Amino acid sequence: MTARGRNIGVPESLAVTPSRILAVDYGRKKIGLALSDELGLTAHPLATFLRTNRRNDLRRLREICRKHSVARILVGHPLHMTGEAGPMADEAALFAARLHKDLGIEVELVDERLTSWEAAQTMLEVRSSRRKHAPIDDVAAAVLLRDYLEHKKELGRPPVPAVESR
Repeated sequence: MTARGRNIGVPESLAVTPSRILAVDYGRKKIGLALSDELGLTAHPLATFLRTNRRNDLRRLREICRKHSVARILVGHPLHMTGEAGPMADEAALFAARLHKDLGIEVELVDERLTSWEAAQTMLEVRSSRRKHAPIDDVAAAVLLRDYLEHKKELGRPPVPAVESR
């Protein structure tokens, strides 16, 4: 690699561009987002936004995906503790299918049981004054993404296939 980050001796058409994973904590009123680093090793809360309507929500997510070179989206699948899907799980699955259709990005449903609880516990431990009354949806998305990345690491597979640059 040179100082400019270009691959030496590799044709531009074969060079790989690191890509990120976006995790979505889907809710009827808010959507929490977390983003991985380019190598798919760490998860960071990104934002929580209030939902307006499907078109605006998809537009905002499309912009975020472009800005951060997102190659995969994880949508939290809120299953009951028994593993059964309820109405909210069905709604999240429909949202995930819509994301894939409209954004053309790989979307995966991921079991999110206890992520909101763990996010709340994390917020209590941190006791950050600036986040004291902030929504925890983005932290829940980060917990979901962190667990996903750790699981992929345990399986010995990279979490995101590198995307060829064109």
